Amino acid sequence: MADTTPIRILIADDQQDIIDALRLLLLDEGYEVAPARSPAEALERLEASDFDLAVLDLNYTRDTTSGQEGFDLIERIRALDATLPILVMTAWSSVAGAVEAMRRGARDYIEKPWDDDKLLAAVRTQSELRRAVRRNQRLQEANTRLQRGATPAFVGEAPAIVEIRQTIERVAPSDASVLITGEHGTGKEVVAAWLHAFSDRRGKPLVTMNAGGLAEGIAESELFGHVKGAFTDARVDRIGCFEMADEGTLFLDEIANMPMRLQAKLLRVLQTGEMARVGSSRVRYVNVRVLSATNADLQAEIAAGRFREDLLYRLNTVVIHLPPLRERRADIDALASHFLAIYAARYRKPLAGLDADARAAMQGHGWPGNVRELAHAIERAVLMADAAAPTISARHLNLRTRSGGESASAADLSLEEAERVFIEKVLARHNGDVRLAAEQLGMSRSALYRRLQQYGVRE
Repeated sequence: MADTTPIRILIADDQQDIIDALRLLLLDEGYEVAPARSPAEALERLEASDFDLAVLDLNYTRDTTSGQEGFDLIERIRALDATLPILVMTAWSSVAGAVEAMRRGARDYIEKPWDDDKLLAAVRTQSELRRAVRRNQRLQEANTRLQRGATPAFVGEAPAIVEIRQTIERVAPSDASVLITGEHGTGKEVVAAWLHAFSDRRGKPLVTMNAGGLAEGIAESELFGHVKGAFTDARVDRIGCFEMADEGTLFLDEIANMPMRLQAKLLRVLQTGEMARVGSSRVRYVNVRVLSATNADLQAEIAAGRFREDLLYRLNTVVIHLPPLRERRADIDALASHFLAIYAARYRKPLAGLDADARAAMQGHGWPGNVRELAHAIERAVLMADAAAPTISARHLNLRTRSGGESASAADLSLEEAERVFIEKVLARHNGDVRLAAEQLGMSRSALYRRLQQYGVRE
């Protein structure tokens, strides 16, 4: 997602009036500013905190015009952080000084007295470049982990899961759009990660966005970016998910909850590769493979007028459907063992496995929250397990049981009732906080509110 943290700028100058003037100018533009009156103070601040840009004077000693103090400071900063953009400001202006500053690593050279618009343009360009470089580094690092075998585990040998893995192998190398369907908690994001990891785009970013989890205006900015002044608080230009995913993959989760107006804009990008940032008429071109996911019935959403049929045909070149956990019970033990290994290591609990009663309880449970619910149950069980006990028992799992103590099976509950019970449980766990409950359930708050209304559940 786009970085929304304030851009932080270090100003180093020996004259307080210069610092005050720059600080006021930059604060008005929404930047955070930290002052330094000497090279030593500037280095102390850089060592103590992270910045997006440094604006430096070249001379700090009275009657000195050589610029050597500034040149030395540039080299020291480059040694600390070679990617930090540096703008040099000085009243002592000469071609030789500018060339030397650039040779030592400065990105631009600004003379005093400065022109506000030119200075702000330079600040905006260099700070946004810094953010883009660092964002790309993070994405590249994430993709490197995928390539090194850190792709999320796709556990299971049920026939449906084996078939899905075979489908991934066949379609991943293509640029075909893939729609991943299934109930919440079935692992749709895992399939998206596998599709990207086995594609020819695996060396490029995989960017994930919850298409239904944000208000329309914010979602549009997240998708396409915005320019300064496009709306209140849009103080700087920002790139969106499409530009971040250029040459890579964009995964749009909860696609059914995307507002209709935004669906039309998404369709245009899918058809032409053309997009514009919010508030700009400048057309930009992106090359992005789009994966999407939903737990909704899109045909029903189309019939109800909430989803565009032409958009569906752009998204569902290939459809991968993930079965609910109750339909792949043979995989429950393997999934439980997988999560047990993860959480036992995380919480440093030397647990050898799950006892027979625990495995029986898991086989009898309905799992309305699917694999995600199983993962949460195992994590809780690891936390609650006795320090001296070598295994997880049924009581640690805390699964819903019938009055006789036997675990309730899927046959005892309708799907709707099972989902209602699970939602009530998650809401209670978070003391009625819908935002936290929606995050655990893997759905947007609007989708959870619809279910609460549907099932008559009070917050």
